[in-house]
Amino acid sequence: MGKVVMYGSVSVDGFIADDDDQPGPLFDWLTSGDVPLDETGALKVSQTSYDHTRAYWDRIGVTVVGRHVFDITDGWGGTPPSGIDHVVVVTHRPAPDGWDPEAPFHFIDGVEAAVAKAQNLAGDRVVEVAAGDVGGQALAAGLVDEVRMDVVPVVFGSGKRYFGSVDARHLLEDPDVVQGNRVLHLRYQVRR
Repeated sequence: MGKVVMYGSVSVDGFIADDDDQPGPLFDWLTSGDVPLDETGALKVSQTSYDHTRAYWDRIGVTVVGRHVFDITDGWGGTPPSGIDHVVVVTHRPAPDGWDPEAPFHFIDGVEAAVAKAQNLAGDRVVEVAAGDVGGQALAAGLVDEVRMDVVPVVFGSGKRYFGSVDARHLLEDPDVVQGNRVLHLRYQVRR
């Protein structure tokens, strides 16, 4: 089985979105460089961020998100983002009316079942769990192997927390650190 990685861009004070659910400048690093990160050319990063991020993105097989993220992205139009094979949506509700049943999206009740489904689909590839409430639930359940953060130099003061509502202590190993343009890429192994 591949690693389970909790991932997201985050403010210095630990938020993945503001109180209005907007990322503000958290994704500016994805358009502030001169090296295309994907085939669309819309995302351009520094060479350092490209080397770090592209290598990670290429290993992702499945992304696990909550229903809120699915809804605000309109399910990415039925096509998983960034070349990912499948998206597993943690939800108590069924797929939306009219949803294409052939789209590689899986609607699963409960984070443990969702991560298990994602691992089955991913094989030896990475299972990425989106930061926020679902990521925090996966961490609290002991399902996360690694925490990755793209820390952006901004302070939100309040908003949607990177670790969601986790209220227990979790020890992480010392970070691997990569400095990009307007972003600090951190990678922590979860201490077992």
